Amino acid sequence: MADTLQTGMRGRSPSWPSTRTLAWATLALLVVASVAAWVQGGDHTSVERVAIATAVDARLPEHAHAPSADRARPDAIPAPAIGTAVRASSIRERFDTADDLYAYAQSLEPAVRERDADAIWMVSRVYEYCSGFAMAPAAFDRDTRVIGEMGMRGSAAMVAARERVSRRCARFVPQDELTPRMIVLKRVEAAEAGSVAAEASLMAAGEPLQDTPEYKRELVDRVQESEDPEAYSALAPAMGIAASGKVEYTGEVAGTQFSELAWQLAACRLGMDCTSESALMTSYCANGGICSSVPGQDFERFVFDAAVPRQGVDVINDMVDSLMGGKRELK
Repeated sequence: MADTLQTGMRGRSPSWPSTRTLAWATLALLVVASVAAWVQGGDHTSVERVAIATAVDARLPEHAHAPSADRARPDAIPAPAIGTAVRASSIRERFDTADDLYAYAQSLEPAVRERDADAIWMVSRVYEYCSGFAMAPAAFDRDTRVIGEMGMRGSAAMVAARERVSRRCARFVPQDELTPRMIVLKRVEAAEAGSVAAEASLMAAGEPLQDTPEYKRELVDRVQESEDPEAYSALAPAMGIAASGKVEYTGEVAGTQFSELAWQLAACRLGMDCTSESALMTSYCANGGICSSVPGQDFERFVFDAAVPRQGVDVINDMVDSLMGGKRELK
């Protein structure tokens, strides 16, 4: 477990949404390092497995598929009948509020079969959110218990976040294969159906649909024009340090630690759920130990409280204003 917890913090590539490394990723809770130092050996791989920012081949011949729909649970949420229309706005809202993400993903299958881009994208978000638990439920829960037993500052917050993931993802099993490859395949499918957010996430993962400077620049423009908070958030990792020195991002809000934060904050201000129990905050805390010490603190308050020096607040706010105003050059 020592290795897995450390990998969850340091081994993450700055390229995949649920394991995105923002500027404040180095502010990981002491509980992570403490658990790593205290627990030696073992096959506790759930934290490592959720670090899905890995180099994978998005052009594999297989097609992503949804987990089997025949698994039952007494308190399962029934999926809508085949053919039920699902609006994009309600699709996203239900992701934020669903207690059973397995049932939620199943409810989107009719829309997925119709190649609804937003439905496919949200299914990929479920796969990403639940990946760490689904690939090794017992190990994930075992790690959660060990973290709780440490009883250190931050343990309670991390345990609460991990228990939230376990509860929402409870019906997924290893056989559902929510692997990095599966997630990428689903994102490729969503991108090809027209999801700008999926395109952005693939570029952030180092797997753009077209690996040319022209395409990358054009995609950044399209994300801003879309005013889609999901797309802003998905693109954020690609616009941080990863963009430093790349000519295709000249004049963009890109290339620094602050710029990555700015893109994510813009997503929050555009309407993405960034509350204390959102997928964003939960994933950082559950998977990486990056948890707020203030109960109920949302992403923006957490960033300005824990990650940005006072003199950097105006800089980031100017960047966010630039992004939301559709401007292309910093003053």
